[in-house]
Amino acid sequence: MSKVFLITGAGRGLGTDIARQALAAGHQVVATGRRPEHVLEALGGERDNLLATSLDITDATAAERAVEVAVARFGRIDVLVNNAANFYAGYFEEVSDAQMRRQIETNLFGPMNVTRAVLPVMRAQRDGHVITLSSLAGAVGQEFCVAYSAAKFGIEGFMECLRHDLEPFNIRTTIVEPGFFRTELLVDASTTWPELSIDGYAERTAATKKVWQSMNGQQAGDPAKLAAALLTVASQEQPPARFVAGADAIDAVAAKGGELLAQAEASRELGGALAHDDA
Repeated sequence: MSKVFLITGAGRGLGTDIARQALAAGHQVVATGRRPEHVLEALGGERDNLLATSLDITDATAAERAVEVAVARFGRIDVLVNNAANFYAGYFEEVSDAQMRRQIETNLFGPMNVTRAVLPVMRAQRDGHVITLSSLAGAVGQEFCVAYSAAKFGIEGFMECLRHDLEPFNIRTTIVEPGFFRTELLVDASTTWPELSIDGYAERTAATKKVWQSMNGQQAGDPAKLAAALLTVASQEQPPARFVAGADAIDAVAAKGGELLAQAEASRELGGALAHDDA
C-alpha cells in the first residue's frame, strides 16, 4: 500500500537513501532539507510522487510550514522519519556550553519540533508511524560522545514516553539505534570538534579525533541496506518499539541490557529496602 513519508535530512546520507527507496517502492515522499534544490539534485529531480521542501528542524515554524505543504500536496502524512542530525564530538570539559546547547537543539529539540507539527495530522487520521533515528550512542555511553549521547539518550526517553501518549490514536512509534554505518555523519559538514582546549585532555583529544576521522568511509554498515530495513519496519502493522540496526549495535545493546540487569540485581539488597516501615 502506498504511503506518504515525510523525511528530514533527505539531501544527503541516510536520508537520501530512505527517500530514494521509498520513491522506488511507489510511495509519496516529502523530502526535506535546508536547501530543497540540493534535495532534488540528490534524488534525481522532480517527479509526481516527490515534494522537496525547505526545513531547518530547529525552527518550529518551519516545521509547521513543511507539514502544511505536505498535506496540501498529498493530503496526509503516514510515516514521519526523523533522520536529520549532526555530531558534536569531544570530552565534556572541552565541549563549550554553546556547543552542547546547539547539539541538543538539533538532535533532541529538532525531532520534537517536527513531531509536534506532524502529530495533529496523524491524530486526525487516527493513523500514523513516527520513526526517529537515535543511535548506538543513545543506548550505550561512549568516549568522546558526551554531547551527542546526551541528546540521543534524550531522544530515547522522549520516544519511549511518546509511545504511550499516542497508542489511543493508533499512532505507532519506533526508535532506531544504528551502529556504525557509512553515512555522512562523520564528514566535515556534519561533525563539529570541541572548540575549547584543556591541557589535561589535549593529547587524548588529538589522538581520539584522528581515530574518528579515520573511521569516515570505513564503517561496516551499508546505509542502503539500513534504508531498506526501515521501509520494512514502516510497512509492518505492529512495528517494533525499538529497532537495533547493525551487528555491532545489537551486540553492544545486548551487553548493555545484561549490565543493567546485573546492576539492578546488585542494588536489590541495599536499594530494595528503602520503603517506609508502614508501607
